[in-house]
Amino acid sequence: NTEVGQRRRGAQNRVPRPASVRLCREGATPRRPRASTSQQVPSNVNWLDSVVKRLAQAQRKQAAPTASGARLPTMRNSLREDGPAALVVFLVALPLCLGIALASGAPLFSGVIAGIVGGIVVGLLSGSHLMVSGPAAGLTAIVVSAIATLGSFPAFLMAVVISGFVQVALAGLRAGVIGYYFPSSVIRGMLAAIGLSLILKQVPHAVGWDKDYEGDESFVQADGDTTFTAIDHALHAIEPGALLIALVALALLVLWDKTGLKRLKILPGPLVAVLAGVGINLALAQSGSSWTLFAEHLVQLPMPSSVGEFASFFTFPDFSAALRGDTWRVAVTLGVVASLETLLSLEATDRMDTHKRESPPNSELLAQGVGNSLSGLLGGLPLTGVIVRSAANVDAGAQTKLSAILHGVLLALAAVTIPGLLNEIPLASLAAILLYTGFKLAHPRILRSMWGQGWKQFTPFALTIAAILLSDLLVGITVGLVVAFAFILTDEIRFDCFTVTSPPGAVLKRIQLQEQVSFLNKASLARLLASLTPGERLEIDGSRCRVIHHDVLEHMADFRQQALERGIDLRLVGIDLPPPSPAH
Repeated sequence: NTEVGQRRRGAQNRVPRPASVRLCREGATPRRPRASTSQQVPSNVNWLDSVVKRLAQAQRKQAAPTASGARLPTMRNSLREDGPAALVVFLVALPLCLGIALASGAPLFSGVIAGIVGGIVVGLLSGSHLMVSGPAAGLTAIVVSAIATLGSFPAFLMAVVISGFVQVALAGLRAGVIGYYFPSSVIRGMLAAIGLSLILKQVPHAVGWDKDYEGDESFVQADGDTTFTAIDHALHAIEPGALLIALVALALLVLWDKTGLKRLKILPGPLVAVLAGVGINLALAQSGSSWTLFAEHLVQLPMPSSVGEFASFFTFPDFSAALRGDTWRVAVTLGVVASLETLLSLEATDRMDTHKRESPPNSELLAQGVGNSLSGLLGGLPLTGVIVRSAANVDAGAQTKLSAILHGVLLALAAVTIPGLLNEIPLASLAAILLYTGFKLAHPRILRSMWGQGWKQFTPFALTIAAILLSDLLVGITVGLVVAFAFILTDEIRFDCFTVTSPPGAVLKRIQLQEQVSFLNKASLARLLASLTPGERLEIDGSRCRVIHHDVLEHMADFRQQALERGIDLRLVGIDLPPPSPAH
């Protein structure tokens, strides 16, 4: 008993070993202490780190297992999800294709051709899993101006063909890497702005005010109204039949989304909403009601009466226009703007992907270039990746690019076989689908999330939304990028590009430069050098630097000459300085 008591007292008095010592004795590696959450991290570091990580992820070409161990979906095993999603995207894309062609001053069928090529050809060649391509409202102003400048639609088609080669050249130059440098706050602001724009733009269509074309994204509309005045006019001229159809369609969409009906993959909610709209309008027509909607409130797909008339829908390019300088200027403009819109859409679509897959941007530019050249040859409008259709695709549960391809197939089949049936679809029911999609893109929780990330993230986010709503997509994105990069540059200038490695009060002060020292870091280094007094000693270690900007090297070279005159001991390690700059 005495021996047992001694053991117990010894165990009580024994000093407990640190966890790291116990782990090392067991052969394990001790954990490193976590960094303090209160330590301030420059926003530009987080941004650059995310760019580097995404560049590395983009190199992975094979599907990797997800966190749950299941492999990522493939075209072979996702038909059950992709088929219904393709049908939803087809219903959304059809009026958008027609509306954008109408607004562009081009033949109506040219928009459908672009939608077909964007779905089938670009879908097959694209590396994106969920993005849907087609004619874009963002190019409408350029198209209208280009047709007027070149004098004819066939001459404009030649410019579209050449713009495709411009995009192929950009893909060859690896210009798609630009897409990795769009700050996340701007991309999220763009998505939220498009959601709000969908809501504001579709309210008039939902109540039967169809003066503006379907798919318009600009604040100042083609009919002279603005987004807000159009809503005001619409609310003073409500079509009861359109409002009834829109409300029923919205109710069905919410019902399908919030109940077990969502599991009926073969019968998606948007299809039910469209069928209900057609049924209600046909019932109103049968009863002779004054609420009946007529052609101006329905889809208006061209209906050929013969094979010859159908063939006339195709316009071919004027190849002689390739000899004109104006054609090449328009082609380069189209190629660059379409590429920027595509990269923005690609980035936004990847963020909506629940599997967080990365799409190769250069492969996408190549696919878009081939698609644009083919669209121009067949008489179609220029195309880009389109966020509205891509958002509808994601919302409908698509898993792979098979949904984009099938939506193109459906557009082609419908245009040939059932244009009369499609022309019975009320625009109000399609407006309800886009209203619901817009609400999901601009959900209040997104606003709360961005607010919680701090004002440096929220400010570019909010200004991007405001600028897009009050102008158009490209102008709004430009404003957001300028503001976001202003914050990044401010952080780059404020934070030091070096670390002090010597102890406080040391006779020789040592600093270690970062791996990359850009011209933006010149100010912090200049402040340090200017603070030195005669007799001080400083060692600058650049042995770990991979890049030091010439401006920084030139400043150090100039200061070394000053140091000799002021009696400052300046030592440089691993840094080759240029000769001092000439006095002029």
